[in-house]
Amino acid sequence: MRKKYFILFLLSLLSVITFLDRNAISIAGVRITQELGLSESQFGWILTAFTLSYGLLEIPMGLWGDKFGEKKVIIRIVFWWSLFTALTGLVTGFASLFVVRFLFGAGEAGAYPNSAISIRKWFPTAERGRAQSFIWMASRIGGAIAPFIVVPLQIQFGWRVTFYFLGAIGLVWVIVWWLFYPSDAPAQETQTNITHTSWREHLTNRNFWFLLIMYYCYACGVFFFISWLPKYLQNGRGITENELAYSASLPFLLAAFGCWLGGFVSDWLVTKIGINWGRKIVPVVGLTLSGLVMLISIFTKDNSVAIVFLALGLAFMDVTAPVAWAVATDIGGKASGAITGAMNTSGLLGGTAASLGIGYLVAGTGSYDLPVILIAVQLLVGAGFALALRIEKK
Repeated sequence: MRKKYFILFLLSLLSVITFLDRNAISIAGVRITQELGLSESQFGWILTAFTLSYGLLEIPMGLWGDKFGEKKVIIRIVFWWSLFTALTGLVTGFASLFVVRFLFGAGEAGAYPNSAISIRKWFPTAERGRAQSFIWMASRIGGAIAPFIVVPLQIQFGWRVTFYFLGAIGLVWVIVWWLFYPSDAPAQETQTNITHTSWREHLTNRNFWFLLIMYYCYACGVFFFISWLPKYLQNGRGITENELAYSASLPFLLAAFGCWLGGFVSDWLVTKIGINWGRKIVPVVGLTLSGLVMLISIFTKDNSVAIVFLALGLAFMDVTAPVAWAVATDIGGKASGAITGAMNTSGLLGGTAASLGIGYLVAGTGSYDLPVILIAVQLLVGAGFALALRIEKK
């Protein structure tokens, strides 16, 4: 019993580190673009470098974990991405920054699929929503504390030192994981009959595709906050760098609660009203409310109030995360690394579209509001696909 909660703690800590590392570049974005002479569209390509490699390698990294075991794979991927986090501090221009961030994304691609493999082995089906809620809550805590680490470091030492520091944190985690992760996980596959479902069956199942589309829409919204929120606040809302830490952290603080709430509420609803509505009602309500409050934020003149609405937007949005991963893990069975990888690949396509598209929209129109409106509409579309899901108990 203690072992599985220790594993959950390690995976949650890893989730904090992933979002520290990936959010750092957007928080330092204004300084980076000024020093390297990058345009907004070029910065969009830098953000896309991460999402592109991350999305391309999600399924291969999940398959790798399914075949060779999550412990060995996670050691390799966290070492890899921590190295390229540190190397971000050595770049000299657009080309070198693009290559480093592309290779950084290649490492992070395996983090959540292999975490899902571990969750499947250590937690029974009825507890997976809650287990995933802690992992995703931790990711948002990482996003929340990132400004309080990055902003003071870059003011005091420059933005490059920030990436050396964050890379070192990841290497320390690798050592702890290597030394203390047990090798005697009590696999839970027997609790579901879908363990042996083939890829062909998944590809012909409309629920599989509805899940991917829903997650695509959800991820477009999330990547606005991960990739563009600091620039939106500074350039679109006039927030100063000294105010940025508090303004950029609030959405992730509320989102941490949203992630926790989504997993617990979904597991509770499954016991009360069944797995179909118990799973899908959470993303339906969450994505709908998220789209609405983000639209309201656009028409709010007061920056403080607008930031609260944006924060609520990410919080409502993020109730979806643990539920989607619990569903993907359940239907994946022994192939949960690959199936969650497929879902996250869909999400990364959304992240790529958002990261790159926002850069071009801002460069072409000069408006930071238009991307937020389009994202809000996508969230409402995602809610429709969540409603269309028909989840059956296996």
